[in-house]
Amino acid sequence: MSTMAGKRDYYEILGVSRTASEKEISEAYRKLALKYHPDRSPGDEEAVGRFKEAAEAFEVLSKSDKRAQYDRYGHAGLAGGAPQFQDVSDIFDAFGDMFGEGLFGDFFGGGRRGRRARRVHRGADVQCEVLLELREAAQETTKTIEFERHAQCPTCSGTGAKPGTHPERCQYCGGAGHVVQRAGIFSMQSTCPSCQGRGTVIREACQKCRGVGFVGERVTREITIPAGVDTGTRLRLQGEGEPSPDGGPRGDCYVFIRLTEHPLFHRDGHDLACQVPIHYAQLALGATIQVPTLDGPEDLTIPPGTQSGEVFRLRGRGMPSPRSRSRGDLLIQVYVEVPKKLDERHERVLRELAEIENTNVTPARTSFFSKLKDYFQTS
Repeated sequence: MSTMAGKRDYYEILGVSRTASEKEISEAYRKLALKYHPDRSPGDEEAVGRFKEAAEAFEVLSKSDKRAQYDRYGHAGLAGGAPQFQDVSDIFDAFGDMFGEGLFGDFFGGGRRGRRARRVHRGADVQCEVLLELREAAQETTKTIEFERHAQCPTCSGTGAKPGTHPERCQYCGGAGHVVQRAGIFSMQSTCPSCQGRGTVIREACQKCRGVGFVGERVTREITIPAGVDTGTRLRLQGEGEPSPDGGPRGDCYVFIRLTEHPLFHRDGHDLACQVPIHYAQLALGATIQVPTLDGPEDLTIPPGTQSGEVFRLRGRGMPSPRSRSRGDLLIQVYVEVPKKLDERHERVLRELAEIENTNVTPARTSFFSKLKDYFQTS
């Protein structure tokens, strides 16, 4: 498994084996969160660092998809997907529901921090795909995309309640959206089973949205795609995702790029490769041929004696880089095209050529036959 400089192994951080269950991983993180909580060692930067490190390890290993990627490729396999907690409050926001206020609130300086208001959540992200031809990807282009998301119900204005009625405060949790169970110095916070965390209950649901407060909609947007994108490139449209269920910001829309296969060019990063068939006589005598580029046909000089399979590099004729002004190269590989059928004159000329070649053996063939003779004599 690959590692990155400065990054410790997540299993090592939590002190669990690679076969540890989800329960074992959660329990290990609980112990470390208690041990290194900043309120236990005020001013101890090392404890804060350990606290963040443990949270990052738990965030990856507690999710099956991220854990699978990490198990296979290590830190490099996360491709920027590992969380970066800049502040301990980010960890409270991420895992507060798991531990309850007794760990990330009242027990550790809850009075000093103050009891925070019920958190709002960001809306979910949505995604769509855009198909591009290679020529389109080679230059900045504008595309119209369509994707599905939800919008506020126009009938109930997003309340979910039947027009003329209003959501009522949940009596079970007092509108907090969660309930807390205490056991000694610990307390466990869980989502309110009555209102499912909303803090309100709806007695009469809106018929259009059935109490959800949102209805589906199809959105059309025009986006600018930078030059040089490739299959798998992801573009982010901020605030174009799903609405928040509790008044928070909208999620984002991620646009994934997919390039269609080109009939002539094969892409390798920013370089393009193209195979061009050529006659034997052109290779032997030299010639000027036309080769395709993204900008149109271009003349290429073939020196006499060029070998089949030789590659010519046209610098700066490949794909542009989305992050700089540089461009890749175009690699032209020439190869001999052997005719499947010959007319009488063509066959006669080739037989004459074969006789000449048998009489005047090239240096490469002479060397090969010499090595072949030595091989058979020693085998």
